[in-house]
Amino acid sequence: MKILVTGGTGFIGKHLIEARLEEGDEVVCWSRNPSKVTELFQGRVEALRDLPPQDELIVDAVINLAGEPIADQRWTDERKQLLHSSRIDLTFELVEWIKAQKAKPKVLISGSAIGFYGSHDGDSKLGEGSQPNSGFTHKLCADWEAEALKAEAFGVRVCLIRTGVVLGDGGALSKMLLPFKLGLGGPIASGKQWMSWIHIDDEIEIISMLLTHDQLSGPFNLTSPNAATNAEFSKTLGKALGRPAFMPMPSFVINLMLGEGAELLVEGQRVYPEKLEEIGYKFHYPELSGAMYSAVNF
Repeated sequence: MKILVTGGTGFIGKHLIEARLEEGDEVVCWSRNPSKVTELFQGRVEALRDLPPQDELIVDAVINLAGEPIADQRWTDERKQLLHSSRIDLTFELVEWIKAQKAKPKVLISGSAIGFYGSHDGDSKLGEGSQPNSGFTHKLCADWEAEALKAEAFGVRVCLIRTGVVLGDGGALSKMLLPFKLGLGGPIASGKQWMSWIHIDDEIEIISMLLTHDQLSGPFNLTSPNAATNAEFSKTLGKALGRPAFMPMPSFVINLMLGEGAELLVEGQRVYPEKLEEIGYKFHYPELSGAMYSAVNF
């Protein structure tokens, strides 16, 4: 299989490309930094700065993972515009490229996030058909998904991956480790807010499954069936590192750091992989303890 990937130098992208190379696939990566792609994968991946003209590149599948990190900086108006454009504008360009091809890919797997559902204070499980709450993260993800779904009009199967916090050797977890290793970690705000997570191994296997199962389309929640509260998550991380985890971070500190973006940490949602459960997917890491030990002891 020949696959075009965007976001290939990110945390999920790197793991995904390595997995597809091991399966014998040919991978092409569209990146604003082709030299980084070449260095990262030691020349095993073709790197493109620009999408090629019509039918110069024929691929079986497209996996779209590009987008600026959402929790790295305070959400100013300028930052929010960048978060939006880095996802929607790029996806628009990608779908337009697909439209122009005579030999179109069979499937587009496009990134999204559990932010689609907005913030939910309650304990209700949110499946793919659950009603979202309005707000910036919902609009960001909804616009992103809507742009990708336009490829269906050209006969392309589209899967949308609403990903939670991914646990592995990098990503969001890597930013949490230092304070916990120093014994300064602990719950954020009340600690009661839900955190929906997934292990990187399950993330990659599910994406690979969506590549090859022609009957699967639409949105999929890429989260473990067992979300945890922030307090449970913090306690489990501390235990996996052999460190205490009782130093709470008040919500006002997060608000000062991230502004409106603080909602990502002080609010939450209990997302459930309803469609994956229906088709019988068996998680390698359904429980947080096993996933966390694996992630911090890679």
